[in-house]
Amino acid sequence: MKTLLLTSQGLNVKDEILKILPKPPRELNLIHITTASKDKKDKSYVARDTKALKDLGFNVKELDLLGLTESKLRELFKNTDIIYVQGGNTFYLIKCVKESGFDKVVKSLINKGTIYIGKSAGTYIACPTIKQSSWKHDQNKSGLMDLNGLSLVPFIIYVHYVLGDKEILKEKIPTCDYEVKILTDSQAILVQDDNYKLVGKGPEIKI
Repeated sequence: MKTLLLTSQGLNVKDEILKILPKPPRELNLIHITTASKDKKDKSYVARDTKALKDLGFNVKELDLLGLTESKLRELFKNTDIIYVQGGNTFYLIKCVKESGFDKVVKSLINKGTIYIGKSAGTYIACPTIKQSSWKHDQNKSGLMDLNGLSLVPFIIYVHYVLGDKEILKEKIPTCDYEVKILTDSQAILVQDDNYKLVGKGPEIKI
């Protein structure tokens, strides 16, 4: 079964992560992709997530995609049960994803049953486009022109929603070619094959 958990704030939905596991965490190998954090001055959130994942019992390895190749990634991801893609700069992340060949590798792994967990930028790249990641703050410091995501799902997800975002979304959503799903930091979208549902705490946000 294809399984993705697309979150706004990762381990804020820890219980939902535990629900989708095929085995106890101690029997599962998890690779934590940290690439999106590279341009952040404060990277302490990455270390906190790694510690929290280890505290849950997962066998965790951190990985930066920069400079890696598709063949190297296929080797590194052998025997990997879960891919946890960290938040940060979505544009930098998708650039490294495509340059390394991770875009091809991750689709192959998901189709074979590897679980994909996205957090913030890790969720944005799963969508058909990443343009929504700059609706509130412009992250595109590199002037990236190709804003196509991985199209792991057929809709756009907007994360970190707070009430003050309502006017921005009222303006942006009508310009989209895709359905837009909105997540607070206590929510995620669970994808199992072609079925999607909102999980976590609170009602679905509709604009």
